[in-house]
Amino acid sequence: MALLENRVALVTGAGRGIGAAVAQGLAAEGACVVVNDLGASLEGAGVECGPAREVADGIVKAGGTAIADDTDITDFDAVEAMIDRATAEFGRLDIVINVAGILRDGMIFKMTEDMWDAVINVHLKGTFNTARHASVHWRENRGGQYRLINFVSGSGVYGAPSQPNYAAAKLGIVGLTYSCANALRGYGVTSNCIAPVATTRMTEALGNRGTFDYSPGNEKLSPKNVVPPVLYLASSRSDWLNRRIIAAGNGRISLYTNYDEQVAVEAETENSVWTNEAAFEAMECSFKEAKEPPNAFDPKP
Repeated sequence: MALLENRVALVTGAGRGIGAAVAQGLAAEGACVVVNDLGASLEGAGVECGPAREVADGIVKAGGTAIADDTDITDFDAVEAMIDRATAEFGRLDIVINVAGILRDGMIFKMTEDMWDAVINVHLKGTFNTARHASVHWRENRGGQYRLINFVSGSGVYGAPSQPNYAAAKLGIVGLTYSCANALRGYGVTSNCIAPVATTRMTEALGNRGTFDYSPGNEKLSPKNVVPPVLYLASSRSDWLNRRIIAAGNGRISLYTNYDEQVAVEAETENSVWTNEAAFEAMECSFKEAKEPPNAFDPKP
């Protein structure tokens, strides 16, 4: 029996790259897949339903089950209709995977309001829209093995200097994912993040000049190398895993730590109220000794 037999999944941004590989991987393991993609450019311009239709048709031709969808995930009401269509078509919805995204890069001192709003709208609001409407269905049909899987990025975890909008959106998705994990666990939902490393439209221009070798011929960075941990999260076997970030790609699968308190100081007064000088002294004395975690964007020695 296939690993995802009889499960129904919705994948946004599934017309190309990682999203397409995820949709194809789900279908190959027996899932019915709604292939969502607006077909926009990397910067978010234009509408072309061809990519979603091509992926869905390929899945069907290979013996799987899929339908194409070109809903704009930034449209709150349209996403509700997409969720309704998925449940009407397949009778249920078990898995929502948010991959869709765009780029409009620029340093913070050059970023325009439009560049900021466009990226936040697609990544953060789009993820909210699908999670919000899917959660209504899951709450009404509680007790299943439901999965919310949101794609994030090292850009947000580490703070890419030329991507303040993208970094903010991706780290915002982490907070949203954790909130959903806490809010929806009682209805049979787990909510986790995937931080991929792969050659896609977003990275291919870097070639071998970036942190990784994004050359098209590098199989370790193929989008297909991201798929196995996504399929695991989508399966019923992952019901123990919730509110975490999984990094995937370049031949590695890793589990990030969640945010933990590293060092704490307490006021030594009767009512635990700090004076400014005491706070300054305590912070410098205790925090300077704490080990700073490595960051991908630290200057190279």
